[in-house]
Amino acid sequence: METNSLFKSGHTACAGCGQAIAARLVVEAAGPNTIIANNTGCLEVFSTKYPETAWGVPWIHSLFENSAAVASGIEAALISLGKKDGINVIAQGGDGSTGDIGLQALSGMLERGHDILYVCYDNEAYMNTGVQRSGLTPFDTNTTTSPAGKLSSGNVRPKKAVPEICLAHGIPYVATASAGFVQDLTRKVKKALSIKGPKYIQIHVPCPLGWRHESNQMLSVAKAAVETGLYPLFEYESGILSGSRQIVPKPVEEYLKLQGRYKHLLSNPEEIKKIQEIADNNIKKYNLRVVP
Repeated sequence: METNSLFKSGHTACAGCGQAIAARLVVEAAGPNTIIANNTGCLEVFSTKYPETAWGVPWIHSLFENSAAVASGIEAALISLGKKDGINVIAQGGDGSTGDIGLQALSGMLERGHDILYVCYDNEAYMNTGVQRSGLTPFDTNTTTSPAGKLSSGNVRPKKAVPEICLAHGIPYVATASAGFVQDLTRKVKKALSIKGPKYIQIHVPCPLGWRHESNQMLSVAKAAVETGLYPLFEYESGILSGSRQIVPKPVEEYLKLQGRYKHLLSNPEEIKKIQEIADNNIKKYNLRVVP
């Protein structure tokens, strides 16, 4: 029995859900002296079906767009009561509720300088409501609102650069992480919480339902995203790139072929070439390539 776990089993996440694994890693890294505000989304639905909860820390759900605002109020209340010292405040949301619906609330939290860690669980679409594209859906992805067909190769827009948007606010810490790299994710959460002020971590979390991969392939898919350069792992401190996970790059096909959402691309070398260019640009921008 998981009496000491801060994120307990028994929730209703899909088998192989990267978000469930990442959420557990985040709260275990943060520790019991943590308060979490959570946007509407998959994580909220599968972890808190009334009258049960998977959370072993105080946890508040409000609306799709405003965990950053709710967390700001929590932090302000703790300060007013003289109880902020030693308590971590975390705001959480998916990619759609973070980068689209909740971007204004997130920006306000960052601009005001609240001592809060914002965690975006990036599964690259609105999975809870039917796999619709979000601003963070990658180029050429097949979703229910960016369907591939005779006249389309899927999503026509590039993935929204939310970490860079956060960096533009001049905050002290911004990082990306992946459910496939546990130690890196845990280290970044602990590091972020050791820094005073607003922090942002975006975690890549494969979704077997929306990405159409086998449930036992979550780790393989997550690692392939990083190893091809399509999901770079990096961290910025005070606006300066302070670290990145270097790789010996694999061709992007190694990632695409694992997922049904890219099945339509496997016979289209011209589109694969465009995605390879995205990976190559990431490798150059974030200094990802291992130097012999």
